[in-house]
Amino acid sequence: MPGNPLEIQQSHADKRGLSWEDVLEPHMARTEMRMTEHPVVLALQDTTELDFNAQEIDGLGPLSFAAQRGMYLHPTYVVTPQRLPLCIVDAWMWARPLDVSESRRWVEGYERQAERAGKLPGTRIVYVADREGDMLELLQTAHALGCPADYLLRAQQNCCLPQGGKLWPTVLAAPPLGEIEFTLPGRANRPARQERQTLHAQTVALPDGHGGTMPVTCVIARESNPPQGQKAIEWRLLTNRKVVTLEDAAQLIDWYRCRWEIETLFHVLKNGCRVEALQLGQIQKLELAVVIYLVIAWRLAHLTRLGRVHPNLPASVVFDQTEWQAAWLLAEKTPPKQTPTLREVIRRIAMLGGFLARKGDGEPGVKTLCRALPDSAASSRAWNTCAQFMQGELCGMVCVQSPGVPAQGDARAKSDRDASK
Repeated sequence: MPGNPLEIQQSHADKRGLSWEDVLEPHMARTEMRMTEHPVVLALQDTTELDFNAQEIDGLGPLSFAAQRGMYLHPTYVVTPQRLPLCIVDAWMWARPLDVSESRRWVEGYERQAERAGKLPGTRIVYVADREGDMLELLQTAHALGCPADYLLRAQQNCCLPQGGKLWPTVLAAPPLGEIEFTLPGRANRPARQERQTLHAQTVALPDGHGGTMPVTCVIARESNPPQGQKAIEWRLLTNRKVVTLEDAAQLIDWYRCRWEIETLFHVLKNGCRVEALQLGQIQKLELAVVIYLVIAWRLAHLTRLGRVHPNLPASVVFDQTEWQAAWLLAEKTPPKQTPTLREVIRRIAMLGGFLARKGDGEPGVKTLCRALPDSAASSRAWNTCAQFMQGELCGMVCVQSPGVPAQGDARAKSDRDASK
């Protein structure tokens, strides 16, 4: 996708003196509007490296390995508990070295969601982070503010308790709430499997760093039946929410599992939009382009998920008529007379990107759609242009007569005369 009109948009934003925050601002505002339609939303935070080691870009810094050059991206990605992406509401971008502590991004991320929660009283915001977000400063900030936004953190510190003992053994010593079962998706080095977990939960008092304590609920989900030869999966979560029943704990586990959606966003950004192939001279221009592609990556993820959750919606909910018709025209097929379903259009577009649509193929993924959508969008624009031309809306573009060239009517008359001879 680099080299297409989206990079021209980045160039225009750069010439107008816009920062990447300016470009992202209207998208954040629209995301807040979408958030108001849901009683609970999950604000997922995570960090990814963008490796531009082969590019000559001013302002980049070292990554995990000193030989690598690039930058870091840390967005806040909002999804519903049903995993429907709503877009981006916050982001950090930086190259090392940074003037402030990099860990500050987690605390500031919660503070911004707490502030947003005050503007959205009808929506409960749950801040979700992995192990790197398990910081005393973040917990202190949340409790000092009164937890206007909930937090759900993957714990990495087995804290000492004021009354003695360690956090994790204390929670596991409590009677289990029960068991849950779900399908654990496969990863590169692990096939998908049926996961059964035993849940423990207990509210404890943790040191607040100022001589007092703060109440924190710890939920531990331990795999009951790991496959032979594999280590049992164990998730340890910290939250401000009360957990009394198995249903309370199971809900938190479901919410934490939604954290994988931000990994999907990063996958689309890097492998679908191919942002690491961008060739720009300065990090400021790179940041503008990354923000634009970040919104595009959300759009692809949103479209894919919407097609799976609500496959029978009419395509007109998402696509203009010329947009969905273009998918049929590119395949040299006659577009249907009636508006097709969203699933039908998504599958038809994905077939342009290599999706075979066989019975056992399931639904197309975001990477396939990313390959196909540019062609479909270009065809839609061409179709719109042709339609406008046929209606005479673009006649001014074709009626300019060049010197020495006969008008269209004169040329036709001359041709008729020659034929009669």
